[in-house]
Amino acid sequence: MMLKVQFKSIVVGLLLLFFTACKNGKSDTKTDTDNEVTISVKKENFLSDGLLEPISIVSRELSDGSTSDCYKIVVTSTPTDHEMGPWCPDNIADDASAGGIWLEDGKVYDVDGEFVKNLGTFYDDETWMMYNSETGKITKTSTKDECNDAANPNVGEEYQNFCVECLPSYVTDITHTYYIPVTPKKAKTPYSFSNGPAGGPPPGGRPDDGHERPGPPPNRGPEGNSTMPSNRGLAFNGVIFNAPAPVDAILGAYTLAPFDDAGGHINLNEGYHYHAATGVSKKIEQSDNHAAMIGYAFDGYGIFGNTDAEGKAYTDLDDSRGHYDETRGYHYHVDYAGNNNFIDGLRGEYAL
Repeated sequence: MMLKVQFKSIVVGLLLLFFTACKNGKSDTKTDTDNEVTISVKKENFLSDGLLEPISIVSRELSDGSTSDCYKIVVTSTPTDHEMGPWCPDNIADDASAGGIWLEDGKVYDVDGEFVKNLGTFYDDETWMMYNSETGKITKTSTKDECNDAANPNVGEEYQNFCVECLPSYVTDITHTYYIPVTPKKAKTPYSFSNGPAGGPPPGGRPDDGHERPGPPPNRGPEGNSTMPSNRGLAFNGVIFNAPAPVDAILGAYTLAPFDDAGGHINLNEGYHYHAATGVSKKIEQSDNHAAMIGYAFDGYGIFGNTDAEGKAYTDLDDSRGHYDETRGYHYHVDYAGNNNFIDGLRGEYAL
C-alpha cells in the first residue's frame, strides 16, 4: 500500500513540474529557427532613377493567406546604372564589343562575328547560316514588328536564321508594379520554381493596370499553387530577374536572341529584363568577404552573387539556392551566369 502511495506521489509531482514548465514557457518545443535573424527589405537600396514613383507601403495578402505590409515598387524596366545592349553584331568581322553574350551549358560566350559565323559548327548543324556569305552582313531584326514576330514562340520560317535584337526604343512606355514583403516570412514549405519559359505575368498574375500581359501563366508552386510568380526578384536598378530564357524554343527556330553584357535583353511584354547575373548592375559589397548583394527575391529575402570575394562558390545551399548566416539572415546566391538561371525557389511567403 505504501509503495502505491509513493508511486502516485511521484507521478503527480512530475505532472506538476511539466505543467509548470509549460505555463512559464520553459518547454522543450522551441526550435533553432526561433532565434534566427530576419533582415527586412531596405527600400533605400533601390536606385530612385529606376522608379516611376516613390516606394510606398501597402497591405497585401501573402501566399499563405495572411496579410502583411509590403513595399509597392513601380519600375520602368530601364537600368540607369549601365547601358543596354549591344546584342547582335552587324558583320562576321565584328569583335566582341559589337555584340552581347550567349549562355550555353553553364558557359558564357561572346556573340562576336566569329561566333555567329561558326554557329553551324557550334551546334553541329549546318542549317545555321545567319549571314551573307559574300558581304559577311549578319541577318537580324531591324523593326519593332520584326522583333515581335521573331520573338514569338511560334516564329515563322521567314525568320529562320535571324539574330533577334529588340531595341530600347520599342518599349519606352512599359512600367511594372511589384510587391515585396517588408519583412520576410519563412514559409512552412519552400516554393519551388518550375523552369518554364520566361515572360509570364508579375507576382499575383495581374499588373495594376488590370490588363493581362501576353505570355504563359505563372509557374506552379507546391500542391498546384498557380499564384507562384514566374519572375524571381528585382535588381536594385528596378530591372527584373526573369525566369530562364526559353533557349530550346529560340534555337529550335534557328534564331539567336543574345543577352547584353549585363545578362539582359528586351521583349515587348517585359521590356528589358535579366536572365543572368554578370556583375554589371548595382551591387552592395559586404565587409566580411561574403558575396555582394544584388537585389531582393519576391519573398523579401536578399539575393547575392554566386561567389565570395575570393571567387569561391557556396557549397551549403538548399534547394532554393539559399542558406543562413547571422549577418544577412536567410538569403540566396544566384546560379552561375552560364546556367541561364538565378534561384530555384522561394523560401518565404510572397505577395499576391
